[in-house]
Amino acid sequence: MSEKQNNKKNDTVLALCIQEISEDGSELNIGDNFSIEDVRYLHQAFVADTLVNILGIKEIDVHLFYGEFPGTRKSVTTILDYLRTKLKGKKASNLNNGLKITALPAERWGIKMEKVFKKCFDDGYKHVLLIGSRTPTLKESSIKTAIKLLQKSDAVFGPSVEGRYYLIGLSDGYHVELSAHDWRSPNIYSEVAGCFREQGLTWSELELWYAVEHPEDLEYLVRDINQYRLEGDEISARETEMVLQRVAERQPD
Repeated sequence: MSEKQNNKKNDTVLALCIQEISEDGSELNIGDNFSIEDVRYLHQAFVADTLVNILGIKEIDVHLFYGEFPGTRKSVTTILDYLRTKLKGKKASNLNNGLKITALPAERWGIKMEKVFKKCFDDGYKHVLLIGSRTPTLKESSIKTAIKLLQKSDAVFGPSVEGRYYLIGLSDGYHVELSAHDWRSPNIYSEVAGCFREQGLTWSELELWYAVEHPEDLEYLVRDINQYRLEGDEISARETEMVLQRVAERQPD
């Protein structure tokens, strides 16, 4: 496992684990209007926007994990080089001096999640939040809510509209073997929650949100981007918006 080392500053870490475009547990299959290249650019935009959303949160350290695939490694380099030209102030400082980066072995999603949690707890963190790379509109306020909830319970879950997770947080150790579950299961949310219940562990739930994986999810995505712009927020999901605009401009009237 290759790694860029940085000092631990907080007792809570937010782990962003990059998902492959297609792997067990998720597939970025958003319709025929998107070429393979479009999907790759859109996924890079998702990751970039997620980093922009979380790099300014002072209560957490940020740790980026990715599978050791040549294409994924190249994408990570592209995203970070691009953000270094765009970010300023505290977020730029956190990107250059505070962001931890770890390459994981090329494994299925459940095993990658398990390695992420174990690595973060081994690093001495008390609270670990994990998100994937399908939620570019997830706001800083939602992460802060998750931090507060995790300080009062053994876990925090972010349920998605598909009956899955967009966020999982654990406190005081790795309680449930996530790798033992089939993350392709349509009942994965209830299955994992059931394991916590069997062990007498407590958890809190965040608001229902979505991971962008299917054409219908694009409707949620565009709705939220438009709402942010109406509210005067020109930053959230900006990279995602630009990719969507380029794809839309190519479509026939």
